[in-house]
Amino acid sequence: MKQTTFIAVLVVLVVGMMAVVFLRSNTQGEPGAGNTSQDVPTLKGAVQFGEEHAFTRTIRKFEELVREYYGKPVNFELYLNSELGLEKDYFAYMSQGISVDYGIVSPAHMSTFSESAPLMDMPFLFRDVDHWNKVLESDALEPIAEEVSEKADVRLIGYAGGGIRNLIVNKPITNMQELKGLSMRVMGAPIQTRIFQAVGASPSVIAYSEIYNAIQTGVIEAAENEAAGLQQMKFYEVGPEISETRHAITVRPLCFSGKTFRRLPRDLQAAIIKAGRESGAFGRHLESTEDAAILSRLEKDSRLRVHEFTQRDELLKLAEPVKAAYAKEIKAEKILARINELE
Repeated sequence: MKQTTFIAVLVVLVVGMMAVVFLRSNTQGEPGAGNTSQDVPTLKGAVQFGEEHAFTRTIRKFEELVREYYGKPVNFELYLNSELGLEKDYFAYMSQGISVDYGIVSPAHMSTFSESAPLMDMPFLFRDVDHWNKVLESDALEPIAEEVSEKADVRLIGYAGGGIRNLIVNKPITNMQELKGLSMRVMGAPIQTRIFQAVGASPSVIAYSEIYNAIQTGVIEAAENEAAGLQQMKFYEVGPEISETRHAITVRPLCFSGKTFRRLPRDLQAAIIKAGRESGAFGRHLESTEDAAILSRLEKDSRLRVHEFTQRDELLKLAEPVKAAYAKEIKAEKILARINELE
């Protein structure tokens, strides 16, 4: 009788253990294989701007395309207007796999992890908009993307941008003489400081959020930005004189946390990669077509005045040796050569 009872208890225990194993296998699955209907992925994004900005609209397009290509429920939480900090913070969060999963980040903010990343933001890198587009549609920047992924664990899944950057000044600047000694804000990457020093200005690194007050209080006389940022941050109120140096066409990578990416189902990973590439192209078209329109509208509304920089060829000439030296320093000569050879 005791033996029969023991066997019965043993059978119950074995059946119970098998049931637990079965339930776990059906709720967990293989890593990256998928989620149950109750386990809807939630992805968090961040942007420094409001809904009307080109970056935000590009990210919204990314979210839309991911939902379309994934074909299953996925939640997106996008934090606007610098609620989670600035782009440099977003990139650090993505690298650590916390707080932010996706966002658009200036290459300058990747320099802590990747020496070559700021090359994408180097002044006078692109001849014109056509050249810029061809570079971003080619494989020219792939070595940079690989380095960022390896060292920062952040994937560059698309390339937005397209704003033409000019000087935003509190007085008219139209030639080399007027540019000489101009105190101006630049981004943190060393190449920004070097090139603007080479052309005669006096650059200093100041946080993006502090630009308005810095010009207003006379700490600096100028900054540099594209039209979308100029409009969003109302820089024209303190720097109403726009000097058309056209020193850069922006490249703004759409980034995704590598740590988050590896935790996702494989079909969602594929949707993110496809959506990233396509939303990047959407963002480039959006910003490049709107850039001139924004400046024109603000000038028509008497918010700013646009001045041609009459010695732009001299800027290009002075910048060339600095670009070459910088590319050699960061071991990116082949990347720069590949960019230059694209017609």
